Amino acid sequence: MTKDEIIALAKATAQRHNIWPELVCAIVEQESGFNPWAIRYEPAFFQKYVAPFCAKALIKSETEARARAISWGLMQVMGQVAREAGFVGQFLSALCESTTGLEIGCRVLNHKILMADGNVRKALLLWNGGGRPEYADEVLARAEKYK
Repeated sequence: MTKDEIIALAKATAQRHNIWPELVCAIVEQESGFNPWAIRYEPAFFQKYVAPFCAKALIKSETEARARAISWGLMQVMGQVAREAGFVGQFLSALCESTTGLEIGCRVLNHKILMADGNVRKALLLWNGGGRPEYADEVLARAEKYK
């Protein structure tokens, strides 16, 4: 899939979720550089969010547990977050498929926007986990070119 095809798909998916399409394109650029196969393991996320599920034997597979601490695909949705958002696929690696990853990513982003009472800047900080205060400004600056 070309960059232009990804942009078109991102815009269409965003519109179905009533999200500003330029925002989704900017997140895709920021998070994966339009590479649907991008993944990143987050050991601190594993310890804080996934390990407690393992301790309670709610996640039985070590592979599934580790996969939940990986950010996947175009929007870099964490596996645990995707599960919480209703992703039921057998393998979280399916989030690298552009349509699937954008669908779940937009579902999660829409939830973050609702949690932030419609404040996009706050929603972006929630999306990023608040780890980098400049994240929202970086994404919003990128969004301008997708109008």
